[in-house]
Amino acid sequence: MDADWQADLERWLDPFLKGLGNKKRRRMCPAYIAGLIGPGDRKSIQPMAARAGAISYDRLHHFIGAGVWDSAPLETALWEQADALVSGAKAWLIIDDTAMPKKGTSSVGVAPQYASTLGKQANCQTMVSVTLASGEVPVMLSLRLFLPDSWTENKERMIKAGVPEEFRQAKTKPSIAIEEIDRIAAAGMRFGCVLADAGYGLSALFRQALSARGLCWAVGIPKHQKVYPADVQLVFSVAVRERPRLRHVPDIKSVAVHTMLENAKWRRVSWRRGTKGRLVARFAALRVRIADGAPQRIGTADAQHMPGEEVWLVGEHRLLMAE
Repeated sequence: MDADWQADLERWLDPFLKGLGNKKRRRMCPAYIAGLIGPGDRKSIQPMAARAGAISYDRLHHFIGAGVWDSAPLETALWEQADALVSGAKAWLIIDDTAMPKKGTSSVGVAPQYASTLGKQANCQTMVSVTLASGEVPVMLSLRLFLPDSWTENKERMIKAGVPEEFRQAKTKPSIAIEEIDRIAAAGMRFGCVLADAGYGLSALFRQALSARGLCWAVGIPKHQKVYPADVQLVFSVAVRERPRLRHVPDIKSVAVHTMLENAKWRRVSWRRGTKGRLVARFAALRVRIADGAPQRIGTADAQHMPGEEVWLVGEHRLLMAE
């Protein structure tokens, strides 16, 4: 490895090395990071040690596998760097999944599940990621391992794998994301809006938790998500047996978002140049109320959710890129 490049790496790592405490770990960390980002496809300990030459397998393995790591000082250093680099009112806090494909069954959380990196079901670990971004600069703040049912329903398996007791209970990805957002906000990180794809946006509890915290948010939703027009009224209708209802109900049924957008006014927008030309799409925006309140039977129809928060519903039709 080039000596100048190694010196640059160690200077960049300096705030994080101070958080390691142990002198041996501070010496081994740059070598391990260099192995991860350097040449070679295999990133496990043995091939990285072989490529490094001067670093033995035993020393590198001991650095990773021995002792209990305290991630708090490293996380503090990371968040301080991110706060100085990208935080602010125009920054975005992006919630997403990331996956690590695995061949075995022993790694904590590994199971057949959707692997975002592969775009299909695969044997992998899945993590909830939280990234702070401003302009074209993203900095990942947090990676939290998700435990599927095959793990949380098997206490012996979790104990054998060394899962800390406080992480053994079943949690959904949206609930993990909210916990991480709370930690990041409590640390004083500054951001203007929370973004998430439909994997999180379909969760009413996730959306409601963001609003309850006074956060600005924009999330993807499935096309079958039910909504009401913004001017929906709650009325005390007459029941089938001509008795007034004890609870009010909407004066109109909820519909799927794709139905709501069918008669909307669409506008062609080009917002920036991509690698293949300008990015172009057609957009429509409507004020709606999300059908995510308490379920209520309306007339002879099946129960449907009551109107919830009023929000902007934004539809997008992708177009081919134009020069």
